[in-house]
Order: sequence, then structure tokens, then C-alpha cells
Amino acid sequence: MTYKLYYWPHIQGRGEVVRLALEYSKSEYEDVARNFSDPDSARTLITEFLNNNNDVNLPFAPPFLIDGSTIIAQAALILHYLAPKLNLVSDKDDERLFAHQIQLTVTDFLMEVHDTHHPISNSLYYEDQIEESKKRTINFIENRIPKYLKYFETILINNKKISDWLVGSQLSYTDLSLFQIIEGLRYAFPYATTKLESKFPRVINVSNKVRDIPAINAYLNSNRRIPFNTMGVFRYYPELNKK
Repeated sequence: MTYKLYYWPHIQGRGEVVRLALEYSKSEYEDVARNFSDPDSARTLITEFLNNNNDVNLPFAPPFLIDGSTIIAQAALILHYLAPKLNLVSDKDDERLFAHQIQLTVTDFLMEVHDTHHPISNSLYYEDQIEESKKRTINFIENRIPKYLKYFETILINNKKISDWLVGSQLSYTDLSLFQIIEGLRYAFPYATTKLESKFPRVINVSNKVRDIPAINAYLNSNRRIPFNTMGVFRYYPELNKK
């Protein structure tokens, strides 16, 4: 059965971690909104689905996934649902739950990334909150990025399975998400990220290993991978790239 992923067609955003899992596992899936050449039509499709759906399990917002009659929203929960089906998580309860815990932390991190360019309100343009963004970004670069990367590095150090992965002895969806974080940081904050990478060698090793996976490498070099841009979670603005 083909999975149907609903997410905005012009950004990687919060849906990209789901795309990475589907691509790694070579699953059959339809990135539904990307079937439209017109972005406005794609957005209308998602909006109308949310506004006109009487399903008791109605999603609040994308990303959401449809698997037959099952609808799952929120990227972390989608991955929690998909991972056992795609062999992207251990079958041991403690490791499966720990993977979910890590993914929820990834969600927190992505929210903080978003708040660097929208610290006041989502309803305002970035240009309307530049000065506040500069202040938020200084703290994010100096304190929050190191705090999160240290957490992931510590998990890798403490992994009692003695593997190069975050959970257990094999790659899980959390490793794919960590790769996405590093890719995004390199795009949005290249100067700061370059300075930090040597402090977290295990994190960078995971990112490099994920990139070298044939299925992931093929995806990254295909038109299915949406380029980073100034509409997604990770955005590059020169004035926020602290030196």
C-alpha cells in the first residue's frame, strides 16, 4: 500500500524527517501536494482537507500521513508509527520509547530554529522582526545549539551497544533526523556550525554516515529533495550568521 504524505510542497520543513525515513526504506509513498505544479493549488488541497474533514482523528496541521484508513499527524508521531513497519527502530520497548523521546527533542530543536527568524509572531514577516531575530539568534548560536548537540553527543557516547548510532546497535529514524539537523545548521548558520563541528565528532560521524547511504545519497541528488530556502525552518540570512 502506498503511504500518502501531506505537507507543504515548497519547503523541507517539519515534514522532511518523514520524507527521509520513507526514502531510506525505499517505501512507496506519494508526496501528495507536490503533484501540483502550482503551489497555491497544493496549499488549497491541504487547507481544504483540514477544513472539510469530519474524521474524528482530524490533524491540526501538516505534516500528516494517511495509511489506508489511518491518519497520523505530527512528525514525531508519524515516525513512531512508521518506524516498526520500515525497520527503522528496535523491537525492544525501551529502545523504541527512547527513540521517540529523542525525536520529540528534535521537534523542540526545530521549534527553536524557527524562532530565530520568527521570535515574535508567525503572522509577521521576518523583515518586521529583524532586530528581535538578531537577539534571539545570538543566544541560539552561543547557548542552544551547543546544548542540543552536546545532548546528542552524550547519547552516542553512552550507547551501551557501542555502535555509531543514537539508539541500539543499528540505524534508526533518529539518526536520519540528526542528519537533517546538521544539514540545516550548515545551511542557516554556516560560520557558527563550522566552529562547533569539531566539538561533536560523533554527531558529525552520524551525519556523514547517513549521507553516504546509497538511498539517502540518491534522494539528496534527486528533484524529490526540496532545496533549503527562505520559507522553511532553516533559513539563511547574512545578518543572523554571527561571526
